[in-house]
Amino acid sequence: MNLCIDQGNSRTKIALFNEKGKLVKGLMYKSFSSADVERLFSLYRIENSIISSVINIEPAVVNALHRLSKQFIFFDHLTPIPIQNLYDTPETLGLDRLAAAVGAVTLCPDSNLLIIDAGSAITYDYVSAEGQYLGGNIAPGIKMRLSVLSQMTKKLPRIDVDENELIPFFGKNTRDAMAAGVVRGVIFEAKGYMRTLDERVEKYKTLLTGGNAVYLYSHVQDQVRWEKYLVLMGLNRILEYNMSIKNL
Repeated sequence: MNLCIDQGNSRTKIALFNEKGKLVKGLMYKSFSSADVERLFSLYRIENSIISSVINIEPAVVNALHRLSKQFIFFDHLTPIPIQNLYDTPETLGLDRLAAAVGAVTLCPDSNLLIIDAGSAITYDYVSAEGQYLGGNIAPGIKMRLSVLSQMTKKLPRIDVDENELIPFFGKNTRDAMAAGVVRGVIFEAKGYMRTLDERVEKYKTLLTGGNAVYLYSHVQDQVRWEKYLVLMGLNRILEYNMSIKNL
C-alpha cells in the first residue's frame, strides 16, 4: 500500500491507498511523530510513502519514512506532477493546493475544475480541461474571520460555531449575528465564484474539500462533489506518477 501524509496548520491527515488507487484507510492526528510512522508501518503493509506539509516537518519523521519505504517522496515544488503548473511563482504555491488540483484532475479528467478547500484559509483554485493549473485565490477561513472580528473590535466577543448548529439568516443577538455574518458570508462567497464561472465558462465541475466543507455543502450540494480526502488522493497520484516515470 501507499502511505500519504498531509500536514496542515492544525492537524495531520493520513490515508492508505491500495495498488488500484482505492482509499483503504483514513486517519487524523493532532500531532504526528516518527513513533506514529513506525506504528503505521507495523500495522499495515506499506511499501511507498509521500509527505506534504505547510509547516516544518520533524527530521525524525522524514528519516523514518525514508528508511521504511521502498519509494519515498518529500513533496515540494520540484517534484514532477501529472498536470501543468502555470502559477507565476510556483515556489510560493501551497503544496496542499497543488495536490488538491492533482486529485481533482484524477477524479474528473478532461474537465474544467473549480476546487474549493475550506480549511484554516479558504482557497479557490481553477484547473482547465487540458490539465493546466491556472491559479486561484486565498481568503480567510471561518474560524479566522470569527477571531479577527473579536481581535479587531472592542466589544465583539470571541465565539465559535458548531458544524451541526442551525445558522440563522439574520441574527437576533450579537453571537448569532457574528455566526451568521461569517458563515453566510462564506456561503455567498463560494456561490459567487460558482455563479461567475457559470457566466464565463461553458462547462465546469466543482469539488469541495477541507475541514470546514460541512458548513458549505448543505447549501451547494446539488452543484458540487464533496471529497474529504481530495489532497491525499492527489498525493497518491503524484506518488504513483513519480514511480512510473522512474521505471521508464
